[in-house]
Amino acid sequence: MIFGRRALVTFVLAVAMSVPAVAQDGKTVPESRAEMQLSFAPLVKQTANAVVNVYAERVVERRSIFSGDPFFEEFFGQRMPNRTEKQSSLGSGVIVGRNGVVVTNNHVIEGADDIKVALADGRELPCKIMLKDDRVDLAVLKIQSDGPFDIIPIGDSDAVEVGDLVLAMGNPFGVGQTVTSGIVSALARNQINSGDFGFFIQTDAAINPGNSGGGLIDMKGQLIGINTAIFSRGGGSNGVGFAIPANLVKVFVASAESGGGSFIRPFIGATFEPVTSEVADALGLDRARGALVTAVAADGPAAAAGLKPGQVVTAVNGIAVEHPDALGYRLTTVGIGHEARVTISENGKTRDVVLKLERAPETSPRDERLIEGRNPFAGAVVANLSPRLAEELRMPTSLRGVVVTEINRGSPAARIGLQPKDIVRSVNGTEIDTSKTLESVTAEDASLWRVEIERDGQVIRQFFK
Repeated sequence: MIFGRRALVTFVLAVAMSVPAVAQDGKTVPESRAEMQLSFAPLVKQTANAVVNVYAERVVERRSIFSGDPFFEEFFGQRMPNRTEKQSSLGSGVIVGRNGVVVTNNHVIEGADDIKVALADGRELPCKIMLKDDRVDLAVLKIQSDGPFDIIPIGDSDAVEVGDLVLAMGNPFGVGQTVTSGIVSALARNQINSGDFGFFIQTDAAINPGNSGGGLIDMKGQLIGINTAIFSRGGGSNGVGFAIPANLVKVFVASAESGGGSFIRPFIGATFEPVTSEVADALGLDRARGALVTAVAADGPAAAAGLKPGQVVTAVNGIAVEHPDALGYRLTTVGIGHEARVTISENGKTRDVVLKLERAPETSPRDERLIEGRNPFAGAVVANLSPRLAEELRMPTSLRGVVVTEINRGSPAARIGLQPKDIVRSVNGTEIDTSKTLESVTAEDASLWRVEIERDGQVIRQFFK
C-alpha cells in the first residue's frame, strides 16, 4: 500500500514536470529542442512590408572663411559668397495607416528639406510631414502616393511585460532591412536622453544607428514601440536599446490625423519631484516610488482635484507611477479632454481623486510688442507669460512675467546678449509686470540702464549706457 502511494506521487510529479510552465495569460516557456528551434520567419513575413527606410535631405549653408573681414566684404559689396551643400540622414519608419501614414523619430527628419521612404518592394516615394515634436522624438509622415499600403497595427504597450519576446526591425548602417530578436529587458526607463520625455521600453534586441524610427514588434505582429536610442560607447549595439511605447505613438498619430499643428500635452498645474529613499522614509512609504507634489498652482486642474504639496502620486487609472516622468507619460496617453483617476498617498493612507486634463490656459493676453527706440531692448519682441505661452516656449508653466520671444538679428538687444526665453524682471528699478510696462519704461530717455533678467532660474543684473 505504501509502495502504491509512492508510485502515485512519483507519477503525478512526472506528469507535472512534463507540462510546460504556463502563465495566467497563456504565455509559455519553451522547454524542448523542437520548441527552441521554432522560427520567427512567419512573423517577419507578416510585418516586413510595413517597415520602410526613411531618407532625409537638407541643404546647409557654409559661411565663407572671409566673412567678417572688412577688406573682402568691401570688395564683394557686403555680400560674401557662401557655399551650400546637401546633407543626408538615414533612418527607419513604420507604416501604421493604409493611406500611407508613417511613424518615425523626429531626429531622423529634423531640418529636412526633402523626405522619401523606400518600401520593401524597392519603390521610393516622397513624403510630407504631418506632425513632429522634438520633446517626444516622434514624427508622422504621409506618403504622397495612393495606397493601400501594408501596415503594422499599433498594440497596447501597457500589456507588455519584462521577459516578452520582441523583434526590432529597421535599416541599421544603411545595409538594408534587418531583423533582430530579444526580450523586453525593463519598462518605464527614464533619463535616457537629453529631451524632456522619460518613459521607454528597454530591450536587448540589437538596435544600431539607422534603426531609429523602426518598429519593436511583439509576437502577435503588433507595434509595441518605436526604436529610438541605444546606450553604447562605440556606436554599436551593446544589448541596451530603448523604444518609445506604442500607447504614446497612438496618441501622437491621432493628433497628427486630427490636423493639429503641434502635439499638446495636458496642463496639470503642479510640479513634481522623484521620491528618494530619504523622502520615502520621512513620509512613511514602503519604497521610493511615485511623484512627490512640490507646488500647486491656484485655479489649476491639480488644485481643483485637491492635490497638495507633500502628497505622493502613486498611480494613474490603477497603473503604478514610478517617477514624475511616468506620471507625465500616463496623463499624456489619457489625453486632453478626459479625466484621470489619480491615486495619492498621504499620512500613510491612499485615496483616489479625479484630475481633469486640460490644455494650458492663457491666463493673460500675450500682447506681443516689438520694443523700439534708443534702449538695450530695441529689436526684442516681448509678451506676457502665461501657462500656454510657457508650454509653447518649453518653459516651466509656473513662470510669470514678461518674456522675450524673439530677437531681431543685429539689433541692440542682440548685441547685449539678450536671448529668447529671458524674463525681464525690472528696468531702472521699475518692476516689469506687462509688456506694455516694458514698452513704456524703455521709451524714456535714460543715460544709464539698470536691467534685471531671469534666465534658466538665474537672476542676471547688468548696467548699460
